Amino acid sequence: MSAVNLNGRKFVMVSSTASVVDPDSPTEFLYWEADGVVWGSYTGDTVTHGRFVGTRDGDQVSIAYVHALKAGGTAGGRSSSRVEAGDDGLLRLVEEFTFDGDTTPHVSVCAEVPE
Repeated sequence: MSAVNLNGRKFVMVSSTASVVDPDSPTEFLYWEADGVVWGSYTGDTVTHGRFVGTRDGDQVSIAYVHALKAGGTAGGRSSSRVEAGDDGLLRLVEEFTFDGDTTPHVSVCAEVPE
């Protein structure tokens, strides 16, 4: 796919192998992008505040992230996402990630929220 800019786009988590996604209060992600750098923030069902920063090369986004958990404590890790375009013109992010201190691979899917 051609490199569609992620700047200002909002996504919601629709599935994750790491946790159950609350469909009424899914984690929401806000992305920014400029000159190959990607950054943003997120909050939602299990997270009070989260931040990420990384790079983008074509349809691949690589980031490091950290967040404060509603249950207390923090979590962080690294991920690699594939940017996909849906038939409706909205984007999806298919993310493979691991948490720091745990090598268990996880997968999540986030869908763009239309404006």
